[in-house]
Amino acid sequence: MGFKTNSEDDAAVSEINVTPLVDVMLVLVIILLVTAPLLTQSVNVALPKTTSTIPDTQKQPFQLGIDAQGGVTLNKTPLADLAALDTKLKSELVQNPDMAVHVYADQGVNYGKVAEVMATVQHAGISKLAFVTVEQ
Repeated sequence: MGFKTNSEDDAAVSEINVTPLVDVMLVLVIILLVTAPLLTQSVNVALPKTTSTIPDTQKQPFQLGIDAQGGVTLNKTPLADLAALDTKLKSELVQNPDMAVHVYADQGVNYGKVAEVMATVQHAGISKLAFVTVEQ
């Protein structure tokens, strides 16, 4: 980059002088480097100590399983038929009106069987129904 030292014409310089910009940016970087460690310090607080609690089993969702042969289980307890499932869900719904059901259906089970189980759950009065899948 060349400079003219002995210029006889008084033409305006059309280049931008970036030296002040660089100076300001370096000052800002130094300020940032000095203040950043101060921002990460925290206030020491003595938190209260508690004992561990037992999770509420009433809030746990019911596990409804459907195996490949079409057998239905509720919380790993085999049920004879869908009528038994209906009566069991209705009795549990009286004790826990906000209950949820998670359906674990085998991928080889007939879709019609899954639809029958879903209809039975809905007939029992349960509106919170979720399907559990495995990530591939």
